[in-house]
Amino acid sequence: MKKYFAPSELIINEDGSVFHLHVRPEQIAHKIILVGDPGRVPLVASHFDNIECDIQSREFRTITGTFKGKRVSCVSTGIGCDNIDIVMNELDALVNIDFNTREEKDSLTSLEIVRVGTCGGLQPYTPVGTFVLSEKSIGFDGLLNFYAGRNEVCDLAFEEAFKAHMQWNPLNCDPYVIDANPELTARICGDGDCVKGVTIACGGFFGPQGRELRVPLADPKQNEKVESFEYNGYRITNFEMESSALAGLARLQGHRATTVCMVIANRLIKEANTGYKNTIDNLIKLVVERI
Repeated sequence: MKKYFAPSELIINEDGSVFHLHVRPEQIAHKIILVGDPGRVPLVASHFDNIECDIQSREFRTITGTFKGKRVSCVSTGIGCDNIDIVMNELDALVNIDFNTREEKDSLTSLEIVRVGTCGGLQPYTPVGTFVLSEKSIGFDGLLNFYAGRNEVCDLAFEEAFKAHMQWNPLNCDPYVIDANPELTARICGDGDCVKGVTIACGGFFGPQGRELRVPLADPKQNEKVESFEYNGYRITNFEMESSALAGLARLQGHRATTVCMVIANRLIKEANTGYKNTIDNLIKLVVERI
């Protein structure tokens, strides 16, 4: 018997669109570029050959169009893994649940999703301007721990090594380590256009990323330990706030996803570039071509 998704679990608006995104099933492409800033959606869409729809709801903006014969959607998520939880579940519902019967479809669709964002570099070889592709992500957010199957898709040995090195505070959410889709990662990275690395996705911009303003940090040496961590040849390359939830939910739902970010601050050498908006278009062009 097929599972039925009650109105309280899958909220569908009166116009047939999904609750938060306000997008109808026919308006979403199977190749999707995610960005945080809704203002960046038209920048991505400026590379499309034509536009089918442009939908705005809260921080979620969706533009669907075509590029060189490929149908592509660009969706803004806002900031944080909590918003990724909303976007990924609603995107999956749009393609894999029949909105008329509220039942899972007989034939499931695997979406191809690339997040384009910004991040803070953590190694000498990730200076400002570097494109970092998240081959693995470490989730400080705890989101995936709420879903069944979490242990089956995560790198448990990596998690244990990381917690031991960090002397992990039991008051924090257990970190989870998840791989991005390897085929999509290789295609987006190309021939050395990006640095492949391990990304920490944090549940905040300040304390969770080791920034201290007026409130002292629980672990002032957190970033030193992060920068010195090494496991099976992997080093942690950057901080951002979404990659772990994206990769983790994609694995559980049967989608293919990866994250690529431009470094706009290097925490190790304490440099930053606030004028990055003029140069991130180079990364956008790369992703639009290769998705």
